[in-house]
Amino acid sequence: MLAIAILAAGKGTRMNSKLPKVLHSLAGKSLIDRVLSCTQGLKPNLRLVVVGHQAKLVEDSLKNHKDLDFVLQQPQNGTGHAIQQLIPKLKGFKGELLVLNGDVPLLKEETLCSLIKFHKESKASVTFLSASLDSPIGYGRVFTDESGLVKEIIEERDCTNAQRKNTLINAGIYCFDWQQLSDILNLLSNQNSQNELYITDTISLLKKALHFKVDNPFEIKGINDRFQLSECEHYIQKKLKSLWMSKGVSFVDPISCSLSEDSNFGTDVIIEPQTHLRGKCNIGNGCHIGPGCIITNSTLAENVLAIHSFINEATIGNNTSIGPFAHIRPESNISKNSKIGNFVEIKKSFIGEKTKINHLSYVGDSTLGKNINIGAGTITANFDGKNKYRTIIDDFSKTGANSVLVAPIKIGSHVTIGAGSTISKDIPDKSLVVERSKAMIRTKAD
Repeated sequence: MLAIAILAAGKGTRMNSKLPKVLHSLAGKSLIDRVLSCTQGLKPNLRLVVVGHQAKLVEDSLKNHKDLDFVLQQPQNGTGHAIQQLIPKLKGFKGELLVLNGDVPLLKEETLCSLIKFHKESKASVTFLSASLDSPIGYGRVFTDESGLVKEIIEERDCTNAQRKNTLINAGIYCFDWQQLSDILNLLSNQNSQNELYITDTISLLKKALHFKVDNPFEIKGINDRFQLSECEHYIQKKLKSLWMSKGVSFVDPISCSLSEDSNFGTDVIIEPQTHLRGKCNIGNGCHIGPGCIITNSTLAENVLAIHSFINEATIGNNTSIGPFAHIRPESNISKNSKIGNFVEIKKSFIGEKTKINHLSYVGDSTLGKNINIGAGTITANFDGKNKYRTIIDDFSKTGANSVLVAPIKIGSHVTIGAGSTISKDIPDKSLVVERSKAMIRTKAD
């Protein structure tokens, strides 16, 4: 049997943030979400999250994970104290306890599988991940005997100058035999510089302690401050962009762009500088995105051109042009061969095939048919101060410059609306409608 405990009770003082450290974002996902994602394939019998600082906020952020059991650590008296809080939850449990940290987000599932396998085959009391670092500053040092058994782990702040020269470090990821661990948890002492109970002190109290070196030390990198957060972000982004470039995506300036791990691309996609994809994005073959685009949770079909625009939770059809400086808001569906031009805002609307909204217009809560031409400055006035209403425009109609359509309203097909008109009633098919007030001119003498 396997139980997994994720330590997420700390405040993260060095982040200088009101947000708990484990909820800070890395490539679009929180740190703790990333840790949890690498445990799914392990098929644990139990997943426990130890919370403390802003516990409710952390719990609420993880509502999508239905199998979690939360354990409160209050006050936070160290990692050993956190593990002691598991005793009631694991009463009668027989098996391995895998202990992870909520601020070590780059761990791979394969690494954890290898750790557990090595631990079981070695019949160890505890096995933990280790690494040899050129610069081990900030990490506890691992000391072994001649046979390779670990004698103790000493936290850096408690090391002597000579001990700090040891480059073998503890990554803080442990696989314990729970029954052996539970027997010695109450023996932990807070006689150290922090006056806390350290989980590392269990090493010298257990019968057989081993360490398991990771192949890539960056995988066990913990995040304590915003600089380390940025280092991990850069690491993930570099891997993502390298992956997609190998599959036929061109990044003109990779360093200036960012992707989410839920982004997917076809071939012959060109991503210009300062373009960012967030959430779940699907970008089809031959798309040309940027410069200066932000695309969130959206689908772009094939051969879409988007320049200096925001596209959020929208669907864009084949051979459609967006921008520059367009804003496509949620629940918008732009059909193929359409044109959304500069300074156009679309919100919660369906735009039919070959329809053009070239400039300076707002289309909200609307359904537009095919081959429609929306003149510059056209506005669908969808809000009466209390409720939103829809505008419907049928095929082959066109609006003149500075038209205002006051919803709810239905414009038929093949309708022409004269420039400067404010229309507040339905218009039948094949009509010409002009509505302007008479000009009033007064001279200074008047």
